[in-house]
Amino acid sequence: MNFLEVKNIESSLTGTVYYHLPGLFEFYDFYRVFLPLFYEHREYFYDWCDIGSIYGAPSDCIWGGGRVSDGDSNPEEVLTLLEEYGISSRLTFSNSLLKKEHLSDRKCNELCRLFEKNNKIQNGVIVHSELLLDYLKNNYPELYLVSSTTKVITDFDEFLMETDRDDFKYVVPDFRLNKTFDRLGSMTCGQKDKVEFLCNECCWFGCNDRKKCYEAVSRKNLGENISEHICSAPGSNEGYRFSKAMKNPGFIGVNDIKDKYISMGFSNFKIEGRGLGSALILEFLLYYMTKPEYHVHVREKVYLDNMLDLF
Repeated sequence: MNFLEVKNIESSLTGTVYYHLPGLFEFYDFYRVFLPLFYEHREYFYDWCDIGSIYGAPSDCIWGGGRVSDGDSNPEEVLTLLEEYGISSRLTFSNSLLKKEHLSDRKCNELCRLFEKNNKIQNGVIVHSELLLDYLKNNYPELYLVSSTTKVITDFDEFLMETDRDDFKYVVPDFRLNKTFDRLGSMTCGQKDKVEFLCNECCWFGCNDRKKCYEAVSRKNLGENISEHICSAPGSNEGYRFSKAMKNPGFIGVNDIKDKYISMGFSNFKIEGRGLGSALILEFLLYYMTKPEYHVHVREKVYLDNMLDLF
């Protein structure tokens, strides 16, 4: 039985929620401060939640997708940190436009070899491309696979078929399926265990260009010289705002998780935030994981750490 299966069994028995956090490489310095705080001062944090994984990709990874990454932390140091706290590491390799010639990329293969050889904790890969999925299954079978939200699966029947695939440990649906409770409630326990909801998306709920946006990122990661994707959604010029995300019809708040999703049998929730800066990541972790009366304690301990620059 592997690490993730144990986590799922624990969750089904105790009602524990597992958060999957952003910035594996980008926010390594932040997590060096936050993880000891989280595990050494559990009284600050909700006892019903834990960290299931931290995801991301270093800069210049052509298999990368979702966001253009700029993290440059040492992968071995990253793995050592997460191993210390029993947290799974995930490579975000969700480029949707890969071709056969891209599969031999040295940097991405070296990362997969490194992440697979970790014996204590099973690590994973978030994947979009079917070509890459088959390659990973054949060459790195010890890595678990996550179906990426960049597939923009908004049809519930298609989403169910995705959860039924043996290829995936987890499936991240499009955020517009987050509140389809009549259909979510009818899922089997096995299907529910594989669902990982994207909680804090700020994208316009009525957006029709989400796939185009992700494809533009994929092209950039492949090194193509393309123009910026211009988002035409209302308020897109403001950039990400957590206050705006909270008003999104697909937003999953902490009370939704406690009062609705846990009782329905769901336990995995993804927090987006790559590229947003560690100060905003801290706000997400305060909101989703920290008891309100201890917000100031966590802020003080993080902000006053002289090794960490949050801005």
